[in-house]
Order: sequence, then C-alpha cells, then structure tokens
Amino acid sequence: MSEPSCSSSKKESSNGASEENPGVKRKWENFQNWLHCICVVTFDLELGQAVEAIYPTHVKLSESERSNVCYLAFPDSNSGCMGDTQYHVRIRQNSNFPTREPPALKEYNRKSPSFLQFDKDFYWGYVYFRQVKDKTLPRGYFQKSVVLISKLPFVNLFTELCALLAPEFFDAGNTIMDVAIREIDNWPQPLPGQLIHLPLLGVLFQTYIPNTNYKAVVPSVSAMEAVKTSKCINSLRRLIVASAYESDMFQSLSNVVTHVHLLWELVLLGEPIVVMAGSPTTCAEMVQALVATIAPLKYCADYRPYFTIHDSEFKEYTMDAPTPPAVILGVTNPFFAKTLQRWPHIIRISDVSNSDNQKYRIKKSESLKILDSKPGVYTQYKTFLQKDKVILKKLLRGTQTKRPREVQTALLKRHLMDLTESFMIPLERYIASLMPLQKNISPFKATPIPHMFNPEDFLATLPSAGPQLTIGIKGDWVGLYKRFFRTPNFSGWFLSRYTELTLKLQALQLEALSQADLKNWVQDKEEVEVVDMILRIRQKLERSYHEDVPITQSVREKLCERIDDITLTLPEDLKIILSRES
Repeated sequence: MSEPSCSSSKKESSNGASEENPGVKRKWENFQNWLHCICVVTFDLELGQAVEAIYPTHVKLSESERSNVCYLAFPDSNSGCMGDTQYHVRIRQNSNFPTREPPALKEYNRKSPSFLQFDKDFYWGYVYFRQVKDKTLPRGYFQKSVVLISKLPFVNLFTELCALLAPEFFDAGNTIMDVAIREIDNWPQPLPGQLIHLPLLGVLFQTYIPNTNYKAVVPSVSAMEAVKTSKCINSLRRLIVASAYESDMFQSLSNVVTHVHLLWELVLLGEPIVVMAGSPTTCAEMVQALVATIAPLKYCADYRPYFTIHDSEFKEYTMDAPTPPAVILGVTNPFFAKTLQRWPHIIRISDVSNSDNQKYRIKKSESLKILDSKPGVYTQYKTFLQKDKVILKKLLRGTQTKRPREVQTALLKRHLMDLTESFMIPLERYIASLMPLQKNISPFKATPIPHMFNPEDFLATLPSAGPQLTIGIKGDWVGLYKRFFRTPNFSGWFLSRYTELTLKLQALQLEALSQADLKNWVQDKEEVEVVDMILRIRQKLERSYHEDVPITQSVREKLCERIDDITLTLPEDLKIILSRES
C-alpha cells in the first residue's frame, strides 16, 4: 500500500473499513490485534502430539512452528503433571513464512516501553495442559492442551484468559471456541496507557497496559471497578488483572533472593543460564522473573521460559561449544542435566516450597555432578558489584514477619529498577551528547548523522557522572560497563537509541525545510536544481511515513505547500511531468 502523498490520501475509518469500499472489513482483523491463533493439541496414538485444530481456521503455521507448538504444548516429562498445568513459552517465528502484522500492533510498539514491545521474530504461547485418567480412551488418559499464540508479552492477562477458555472448551468443545474467537474479534485495540476491557465467555477482564511512561501511576483496582461500562458489560462477572504482564517476582526468586545481585549481573551481561526445575510452570516463572530483573532495559538476547528436547533449535543450543549461546533456558527433562552440565550458570529449583535460602548457596559448577546435585545456583562468576545488604535485610525481615508477598515484590522490583536505571542513566546522558548541534541542521544540506559511540569517551564521564551518584552500591562499575559493551543487551539498546537520534535529526531537518523561504531560494536556481529539490522533499516525505519519522501532520502539510511554491515557478511541461510522477 502506498503512503499518502501531498495530493491525495487513502483513509481508513476507525472500524477498519476503507472509504473506497465502505462496509468492507478485513476478516478477524481485531482478533489478530490480540492473538495470532488458538491451537488445540492432543495426543494421537499413531502420531504422538498433534495439532487437532487451529482457530480461526484460515490461519496457517509453518511446519517448524506447528511442530514446536505440538511439543511445547505438553510438559517434556508429563508423568507427574496430573490434572491441569499452566505455563508460557516463546516460539521462533519461521522467517520463510512471514505474516502480516496488523497496523494496531505497530501502533502498540510505538507507544509501549521497549521491554514490552513485541518481537517480530517470536510468538508467545500460553499453554493450558490437562492430563486426567479416562478409561474410555485407548491410553487410559485424557491429554490435551489449549495454546493461545500471540505476539504480545502479556503473561498475566493471557494466563487468566487461558484459565477461563481451556476448561470451558474441554467441557463443551468447538462451540465454545467459535463463540470465544468472535468475542475476541470485537475487542478494542491494545493501546498502551489505557484501561482495557475485554469480555470473554461471561467474564469481563479489566487490565492496564503501560505506555512509554512506565512509571506512571497504574489505576487502582477501585478505579477499574468504577469505570462506567455499557449495560451488557455491566452484567458480566469482573476479573481485574492489575498488571497485564508483571509476574510475582518475589515468589519466583524467593529461594535465590540473596543472590539477586549476581543474577542481575548475569542477565545484564547476556550470560548463558539454564533453569532446571520439576515443572514447566516453575521454569517459566523463574525465567520470566530473571528477564524482568533488568527492566526497564530490554533483554535483547534469546530466552525460552520453557524448552524441550524436541525444539527445532535443540541442537543449536546444546552443542558442545566452548561458549554456549547467549540464552536463558527453562527445562524440566532430566536429560538436560547431563547435556547442559558444562553451562557456566545453572539454577536448580526445587518445586517444594522452601524459604530456607541457605539451601541455595553459590556452588562451583565444575566441582559437582549436576545430575545428582541439590537446589542451588551453580556458577564460578565473580560479581563486579557488591551486594546491597540493606535491601536484602529488608526482604529477609519481610519474610520473617510474613509481609504480604505483593509488598515484597514491589520492594524487590523497585530496588532492581533503581539499580538498572542508575546503570543506564550515564549511558543515556552520553548518547544524548552524540546529537549534532541544531545550528548544523540546514534545510539545504544533507541530514547530519549522530556522532559514533566512543567507549573511552563514555568511561571518562563516570568519575563525575557515574552510577555512584544515584545508587550506593560499590564495586568495579568500569569493568561492568566494559563487559556490557560486548553484549546483545548493549547492541540492542544502542541500535534503538541511535535510530531514535537519526529519526529526530530527520524530523528537525524536515521542520526546518517546512519553514524555509523557498520562494526566495528559487530565484537564482536552474530548473534542474528546482526539480531536484521537489523530488528530494517528496522522497523525504515518503520516507517519513515508512520510517516513522516523528513529525506532525502540520509539518507534512507545510512541506506540501513548499513543493507547491517552487513548482509554480517551473514551465508548464515540467509541471505536467512532475504531476504524473507524484
């Protein structure tokens, strides 16, 4: 689809109907704002785990995507997973099997904080697995999963949605799924910074999606309850999901919380980590909590909340290489204990609730047989920074006094966010200094580019503007930064910020061009120079749409006026040629 030009624009109404074809709506457009599809996976005596159905029925998955969904939909060792089990996974999207991203998701990414943006290379899968005895079936067991496939990282919200939908489907079958996908297709867009109301199967889910101002006060539960809704929605049972994405970090990390500063460094530096536990639920929650420790910095290495021996990337991630890949894996199959025993950082979690942190001591991985080892953190890593004993004592005291878990989580998250922000503030300040001076931006010259990042120049700023100014943790901050510069997290952050600076410079030049007196400029110019200017402005306008250059519609309109100003000075034959090319 071509971008709007100065002479005409293709508009769409808010409900997705084109003005050229009023009343025509793309099928399941709203559904795909939230979900790519819903898969039902069952156990077939001949095929093993197989996709029984996909909703909506027109959605296609590649062979590798379908295979990964099948194997991730069941616990890798499911003998102990009787009853219902919930967890979430990340599935690599087949690059040879591209799908169209709805415009609403692109808008979501523009307005959401970086750590909540969807990744074009991955799907999220939210799994509800049921295994119960059933003598009427050949194997004597009912084994089936419902998997919600989405681009959105809303772990809390989709876990709750799946907990409602899957049992209803197991009881009532396809009819329930048909009703559900039609209801989802009527949901509003996932707009950051707003309360969202999502009716499904008699329940009204209410939640909040943060925008780039992730520190903004989240509306309270009472505020959500007080929101006026239509009569038909008021008749539904309400379920408030206070956060669409945040996990119970303290619960997940409670047994290793005394080592949280070490874990923060490992995640920050993109170190290979394997989490071993007895259930996929425990694995997924732990991996998600680890990734969240460096928020608001986006974790840019790979991570799999749950990973199985059948995954299409199993060989890639378990090959006997000197240095394992930068990935965090959550696994349950005992086979991994032998296969990954040479990994530098292993966290073994007991599924038995235990508040005795002494059992989770740091242990040198090379001196133990991981296959037979006890719960603990196995690593030889030496931290660059010292622990913050104040927060650790506060959390320990909270455990002893049975402080509410949500309060413990809030304390831990606040501390880790302060730590990450203290680490990133000097980098943010330095990269802002890479912007050329505004006086160097001319409407008649090429757009300037940001200066390049110089690690030594940055490190020289630390004595006077380092993290010691905002947080009291001591240690080798310079060494930590030097190591950070070699990580995917730095590369991802820098690319994002450098792109933002580049787009900002393009916007500033377009604004200068929109205010330039081109009527005066054109007086001593040859026709070829005038035509070149017209074509350059048109090209910049077109790129501003494709690259999301942050300029207002007013600037775009003024640029069109500048084009008109100088086009009037040209001979009629040239005007005709230019009008054909517009």
